Amino acid sequence: MKNFIFILVTLFSVTAFSQTKISGKVINKKNVPMQGVNVFIDGTYDGALTNEKGEFSFETDAKENQILKFTLNGFLDVTENIVIETYTNRVFTLFQDMNTIDTVVISAGTIKAGDNSKVTALKPLDIVTTAGSSGDIVAALETMPGVNAVGESGRLFVRGGEAGETQTYVDGIRVAQPYGASPNNIPTRGRFSPFLFKGITFSTGGYSAEFGDALSSVLLLNTVDEPAQNQTDISIMTVGVGLGKSKKWKNSSISFNSSYINLKPYYLLAPQSLDWNKAPESMSGETVYRTKIKDGLLKVYAAFDHSTMNVNQKDINYSDKIKFGLTNNNFYINSVYKGNIATALQLQTGFSFGYGNNKIGINSDKLNNYERALHYKLKLRKTFSNMFKLNVGGEFFHTNFNENYKPFSQNRFDYGYQNNTVALFTEAEVFLSQDLAFNVGLRSSNASIVNEFTMEPRVSVAYKIAKKSQLSLAYGSFYQTANPDYLKFTQNLKYENTNHYILNYLYNNDGKMFRAEAYFKDYDNLVKFDSNVSSNTSNFNNNGLGYAKGIDLFWRDNKTFKGLDYWVTYSFIDSERDYKNYEKQVTPSFIANHNFSVVTKYWIDKLKSQIGLTYSFNSGRPYDNPNETEFMNQKTKSYNNFSLGWSYLLSQQKILYLSVSNLLGANNVFGYQYANSPDASGTFKRQAVTQPASRFFFIGFFWTISDNKKTNQLDQL
Repeated sequence: MKNFIFILVTLFSVTAFSQTKISGKVINKKNVPMQGVNVFIDGTYDGALTNEKGEFSFETDAKENQILKFTLNGFLDVTENIVIETYTNRVFTLFQDMNTIDTVVISAGTIKAGDNSKVTALKPLDIVTTAGSSGDIVAALETMPGVNAVGESGRLFVRGGEAGETQTYVDGIRVAQPYGASPNNIPTRGRFSPFLFKGITFSTGGYSAEFGDALSSVLLLNTVDEPAQNQTDISIMTVGVGLGKSKKWKNSSISFNSSYINLKPYYLLAPQSLDWNKAPESMSGETVYRTKIKDGLLKVYAAFDHSTMNVNQKDINYSDKIKFGLTNNNFYINSVYKGNIATALQLQTGFSFGYGNNKIGINSDKLNNYERALHYKLKLRKTFSNMFKLNVGGEFFHTNFNENYKPFSQNRFDYGYQNNTVALFTEAEVFLSQDLAFNVGLRSSNASIVNEFTMEPRVSVAYKIAKKSQLSLAYGSFYQTANPDYLKFTQNLKYENTNHYILNYLYNNDGKMFRAEAYFKDYDNLVKFDSNVSSNTSNFNNNGLGYAKGIDLFWRDNKTFKGLDYWVTYSFIDSERDYKNYEKQVTPSFIANHNFSVVTKYWIDKLKSQIGLTYSFNSGRPYDNPNETEFMNQKTKSYNNFSLGWSYLLSQQKILYLSVSNLLGANNVFGYQYANSPDASGTFKRQAVTQPASRFFFIGFFWTISDNKKTNQLDQL
């Protein structure tokens, strides 16, 4: 018995003496002790929490080289390589994590949609669940503050800027032809399906120095890094059919969406005001391939679109309708790599190629144009600390645009232009604390068609005034080459430019968000010409100018009422320009001073349905009546649109979807076309520019086949 006790005592003594005491203290950067920090040997259960004095102490039987780790919510993890046998008491410092939800964010002029965004005004699925959007990214963004809904165009008009003043990017690489083609005064759609994108950043002004050649805004689309599972999506619709699929492997994946659209059957059931010889027909597809390479991800995105249509359009200047035919072919591909090449050093590089071709017939006249666009970009991002990050990069753009016009029984006219642009940019992201941050950047570019370097400073500051509220300020100088519709006739035009000044207030709290933003933009060097329309006989100059100022309000709430998600938007804009062939500085024809929208989505469990309602209102837009002496002195009536969307769950993976745009059949007028010369009584006759039909009906059946046998497309409708 004595021998047994002796053995136990000996074993206990060996065990006790084999343990080493690890102790120390944890403070923050202001030398204040940190309580509640979890301190432990990585890979073991040995550790302790710091006390009110920031001190910790524990024992471990680990040996030799180990990793001592410190963790606390809201602070960056700290790891320290130690040797157990030689460890001595020491002091460690923790720094705040500037990526936590409580940290101030730069929000002036920026609306983000994405699950990883701290300030999410929209979610990716909102693009397709918004009633009346019909899955079009641009149509959904028209319910956002700062956007003028221009019903006869279908493009983005932002804060007093024309559609050509907004640039679109996929994974940081520019898209040269972001919209589909359509006849005059018939709205087009964006080329991109929202289903392949994980997030959207829509900058209405004051955006990063990384982006340029856009006077008003940039739309950034980010593709999904990796699909959640293997999945197939089948769509059968009143306007066509669609097929989508995602396939995953160990280190790579591929996704694609394809569709065939033919509006002829729909037009037979729902007559239009337009006289179609050939209803719009299109085939399109998109794909994303992804593969992991060491510490990075390579993504290749490709999209194609082929569409044809032919319509007889009324023109107030002719007794017979004008026959307009259009065939459009578009192809876009980009490849992007993003990954770490050294400690705290990230590389992002990529290139894109875009090709667009329009073959247009106007009665017996022929018009063909071709555009080829290249973009290469390289950006380095260095993280010096949690408080300071620096971006530097450069990019190259090449555009080759050619057009030829052949009037009936006459010689063909050929014209066009080429342009090469080189740009350099740098931007620093600085966090002085969780409550104060700023970005400061500089961009410089040189376009061969202008042969002049720009200097474009950008700066934005954000300050947290309360736990859930903050103020942001932004300033930016922006330059853009002239519109291709002018450059194809003359290359003697300077950069157009503008300055943005933005003040933003943001409240963000658990499913509730309120944004209020005031802005001012001044324009200079806008293009003017001396003819009814721009042509090869026009005289062009850069003597135009203008301004835009206004207030944008946005409220979103998905917490107050169970099952209900809604947002309300109001924008006021005061804008005037002297450009194109304007007689003086006036409000442009695409500006509505007041814009209001309400979007609601409500899930009814008993009906297995999601009901979406959207109401949009725009005050009248100005137009010029040549029967009056004052230029641009009249306005259209206000615009009203009430739309409904209804998704019914037939089974877990099968959905029936119905939507009606402009449910009440409001007769919206977007402007007027006046005759080029007066009639015998001295009056200029006119015809209204209206919507093709009073309503648009859509019915679709959507079936998902997935690994988990649960996923459906309800979030995409």
